[in-house]
Amino acid sequence: MDLIGIGVPKTIDNDVGDSRFKLIDHTPGYGSTARYWAHTIQFANEENKGSCPADPVLVLQAMGRRIGFIPAAARLADPQRQLPLQIYLAEREISIEQLADNVNDQLKRDGRVIVVVSEGLRLGAIGQSKDSFGHTQFSSSQITVAQIVVNELNACGLAVKGAARANVPGTNQRHNMLSASNVDLDEAFRVGQTAAFLAATGQSGYMSTILRDEGPIYSVRFDKVPLAEVAGSERTFPANWINKDGTDVTDEFVNYAKPLIGTDCISVPLIDGRFRLAQLKPIFADQKLPNYVPQADRSSS
Repeated sequence: MDLIGIGVPKTIDNDVGDSRFKLIDHTPGYGSTARYWAHTIQFANEENKGSCPADPVLVLQAMGRRIGFIPAAARLADPQRQLPLQIYLAEREISIEQLADNVNDQLKRDGRVIVVVSEGLRLGAIGQSKDSFGHTQFSSSQITVAQIVVNELNACGLAVKGAARANVPGTNQRHNMLSASNVDLDEAFRVGQTAAFLAATGQSGYMSTILRDEGPIYSVRFDKVPLAEVAGSERTFPANWINKDGTDVTDEFVNYAKPLIGTDCISVPLIDGRFRLAQLKPIFADQKLPNYVPQADRSSS
C-alpha cells in the first residue's frame, strides 16, 4: 500500500520537542491542562483560607510523569506571588526532609501553605506499576508522592496546629472540558488542519507543528518538522525556569505559559442539563491485514 505518514502533536505533558522550543513551542492539550491547574489552585486557596485552622497544609499532586510543565502551571493562579504556594518539580531533586523544612518555614510566616508536587518527584518508594511501554503509571502505584509528603509532614510535626492533607486529581486534568482553553482549542484545530493539508498534498514524513512568533504580543504560526527529529524527543522543564531553592518557577515560565490558557471561558452546549459532546462516526477503510494480536500482556508488565 502507498502510505503517507504524518504526525500530529498532542500531549498535556508538553514534553515533545527540543529544549530550545524550535521544533514545537507547545503541544495541544497543555494549555487546557495548565488552565485547569490555574483554576484548581485558585479554588483550593479559597477553601484553604477557611479550613487552615484544621488543615494548614494542602498538598496537591499534578500529572506529567517526570516532566514538570503541568505542576509549574500552578503558578498561573498567582502570577503576582501573593499566595503561600510552593511548587516542586521532578527535574529538581530535593529530600523529603528539606521539603518539610521549607513547608514549616512558610507556616511560620503565613500560617498555611499550598504545596504542589510532580507525580514523578523522587521522594521514596511508591510501589510503581508500569504500562506495556515501561512508563510508570503513577496513579496506579501503591502510594502517591502526595501521600509520602503528607505522611512525613504529619510525622515530623507542623510549625502550627493542625495536619497536612492531600488531594490527588486524576485524569480529569486532561478531560475536563469546562477547563478547556479557547486558545488551545483553536490551535489544536489549526495544527490538525495543517497535518491534513500535508497529507492531502503528498508530503510524508513530517509532523505539523506550532511555532511562536517573536515579539511581546502572543502569536503563532503552523508549520512542519521532520518526524525523525521529534519521534524520539522528550523535552524536560528548563532548569533556568526553576527558582534557586527549587520551590517555585520563574517569571520567564509565567510569560511563556500565560497566553496558552486563554482569557475567556468556553461555552459547552447542554441538552436536558447534560453536556452535548461531539461523537465521531466510526467510518474506517476496508481491512486488509489479519486481526491484530496483542504482543504484550499488560497484566504481567
